[in-house]
Amino acid sequence: MAIEHTKLAGKRILLTGGTTGIGRATLERLAAEGARVLTFGRHQEALDEALSGAREGGGDSELFGVIADSATEDGIEQVFAAVDEKLGGIDMLVACAALGAQPIHEMADDDWRYVIETNLVGYLACARAAIKRMEQQGGGHLLFVGSISTEIKAEGESVYAATKAGIQAFAETLRKEIADKNIKVSVVQPGSVDTDMQECSPEEKREAVANHEMLHAGEVAEAILFILTRSAACDVVNLRIEPRIQKTS
Repeated sequence: MAIEHTKLAGKRILLTGGTTGIGRATLERLAAEGARVLTFGRHQEALDEALSGAREGGGDSELFGVIADSATEDGIEQVFAAVDEKLGGIDMLVACAALGAQPIHEMADDDWRYVIETNLVGYLACARAAIKRMEQQGGGHLLFVGSISTEIKAEGESVYAATKAGIQAFAETLRKEIADKNIKVSVVQPGSVDTDMQECSPEEKREAVANHEMLHAGEVAEAILFILTRSAACDVVNLRIEPRIQKTS
């Protein structure tokens, strides 16, 4: 029996964190598939560069960008006002806006709270707004970018791991709560990826990728596309992807 995959051409997708790292790589691949994508970031120059790069990659797509901060209530309201105006609704949410962090005792109070507002509260707020719209239209797909930090609990990642563990628990519980609304809920858990979040030089990142100790962001973007393009009957609940030689401590 032939399996009918979900086509992304024309799909209305909100991509959070599309200006850097995994988000930017995902924006390029969604554009190549012909999706209609709205993304946002906090810095105009990075947003312009990401949109320009995705448009140069080809594909019959419509791409939109706004400047907003997902850590704030006003930012979320601004983003979803743009979703309604530019996309006319939302079929898929891909949430991957996140910040790195230090151990909690090495961070200023405002700083660690801001990481939690961005990495966890921002995801929940986007999910809530997306669900309200998806419920009215009869379904949709929520995809959250988590992390294997929830499993390995490496030293130095206490705050970051807490946010990603929160996303994991939220997603797995939410999936049960909205199963009757025809809304899929998926999580992808990347290992080490060559993004700006890594505290090493570009040369060290290239060496780590060459040694199979770190993934290209594009590898994770491909995993995201795999999840989004499964059939309507198939929900990838959790997909863990990591380099062949992943540090676990």
